[in-house]
Amino acid sequence: MAQLTDSCFDAGGELLPLEKAIKHLKENLLPVAQKVLLPLAECQNHVLAEDIIANHNVPPHNNSAVDGYAVRFSDLSSSENTILPVGARIAAGQFLGRPLAEKEAIRIFTGAPMPEGADTVMMQEDTVEADGKVTLLPGIKLGANSRNAGEDMQAGKVVLKAGQKLSAPQIAIAAAQGYAILPVYKKLSIALFSSGDEVNEPGTDLPKGGIFDANRPMLLSLLEGWGCDVTDLGILPDDPKAMEEAFLKTARDHDLLVSSAGMSVGEEDHLCNTIKANGNLNFWKLAIKPGRPVGMGLLQQDGKSTPVLGLPGNPVAAFLTCNIVGRVIIQILSGMSLKFPMRFPSILAEDIKKKAGREEYLRCSLTGDTNAAGLPYVKRFGKSGAAILSSLEGADGFMLLRTDLENPKTDQQVFFLPIEGLLTL
Repeated sequence: MAQLTDSCFDAGGELLPLEKAIKHLKENLLPVAQKVLLPLAECQNHVLAEDIIANHNVPPHNNSAVDGYAVRFSDLSSSENTILPVGARIAAGQFLGRPLAEKEAIRIFTGAPMPEGADTVMMQEDTVEADGKVTLLPGIKLGANSRNAGEDMQAGKVVLKAGQKLSAPQIAIAAAQGYAILPVYKKLSIALFSSGDEVNEPGTDLPKGGIFDANRPMLLSLLEGWGCDVTDLGILPDDPKAMEEAFLKTARDHDLLVSSAGMSVGEEDHLCNTIKANGNLNFWKLAIKPGRPVGMGLLQQDGKSTPVLGLPGNPVAAFLTCNIVGRVIIQILSGMSLKFPMRFPSILAEDIKKKAGREEYLRCSLTGDTNAAGLPYVKRFGKSGAAILSSLEGADGFMLLRTDLENPKTDQQVFFLPIEGLLTL
């Protein structure tokens, strides 16, 4: 299975700009997920593998958008009431079986097929029916309250494109076209690790100097929410041989390996060396804050190359870089069209200290105020350290400060990334 080319991006010892890392992934990473046919009811959170073509028009025939009376517009007076005999009644799923007679009205209900010759529907609220006749008010427009065949979907046209993530709207469209089975990609198979001798499982006794593993449960929730099949493989010790054995064994039957911690430059950070010794480290150390020690590489064995995403150990940095870098990797491997997190223009409510040359993501909250153009104001939320996990809870999102910004001032425009947009792929 071809995945990532053997090219390694060399930033010459400098921090690699995020846009160059993303460009490298887009140019070198290939889909690995296998195509399968699944019943429509099982397609939620799968990626569509082929374009879906409309088999028929939706709606299949001209129909009424309201409960009322179907008429010919030419039979109506433009200045005074029109009185017409009511010749029949049509409910949804029924056909009149004959053309509309001249100067005739047909009682019709929402979704019912328009009789041949009828082109306009008068809402029942604007009518009075008595003794087999209906009085219609003037002023209605030609074609009012009538929906044309194919107005929603047209036969022969693409209604869903390959690479789309399937959720309720897409599944409804497929169902409306009569598809009971769809060609989709299998969910990406991800192996998830944490590493570090100080890291302990929640629910166990915490030794002196230890911390509970927050990263793995957080990443497991995030990745499964994105529609991935995740294997939780626990905590790896700070032992290079144990890490190498675990990674090589796991790479045989997973599409992607994800690990947090071990990507820095300390003596106990072994993941970079494990990747280099058994493949390629394609990039490492990005010019973003938080999250500089994030890397992407390949493990190679038995003719297969398996991508590895190494995330920082600090939990906020791990959450952010999984969203900024990991989502691109996962989307491409899954056969999904690239879709970046939602971002909206916003306005700084305070001065920010920042150096140019690095893209920064600060936890923030919306103040509730807007400027003259209606853009919302944002301000920093909680403490800013990459290890301050509590500041993720309660924050509305992140403010994105571009690489070129230096010490941005109050009322300067930035981007706002809502937390909710980071939880969906």
